[in-house]
Amino acid sequence: MLLKPNIKLNKVTDISAGLLKKYGIRALILDVDNTLSTHHGEVLTDGLEDWLSKMQENGIRLIILSNSKQARVEPFANKINLPFISMGLKPLPFKFSSALKLLGTKRCETAIVGDQIFTDTLGGNLYGVTTILLDPIKLESSKSFKFKRKIERGVYKIYKIKNTEV
Repeated sequence: MLLKPNIKLNKVTDISAGLLKKYGIRALILDVDNTLSTHHGEVLTDGLEDWLSKMQENGIRLIILSNSKQARVEPFANKINLPFISMGLKPLPFKFSSALKLLGTKRCETAIVGDQIFTDTLGGNLYGVTTILLDPIKLESSKSFKFKRKIERGVYKIYKIKNTEV
């Protein structure tokens, strides 16, 4: 079940410290595009700054792991004062290891948060961390993304992926 997330929610701000505690999660690896902002956007999703503060107040460690280039990720990460790893090559698990070293956590206490089944969820499941799948903030318009999202809808049906009760 490499394509099925452990947790499914609408948006990043739906993740609560209580939910993370229930799963034994002490750290989050965060995607950027369509998770914290729109695809290649610079505007923070509504409520993100407050959510980040709540996570940090509750001792949740945070890092960004993005497949985008450093020129895209660094300004965004600096805006929200988080460490980052760019060119993550998700779903390949190599950079997950780097993220855990920077976080200082084990796989069993770390989760990946993202909007794509074939990068975030698959990569997290391959590496052995908890996976949290979110709805994309805004659907992409390119043909390749439309095709990928169409296949994802099939995966949702096959695995009966529905929002996790929180």
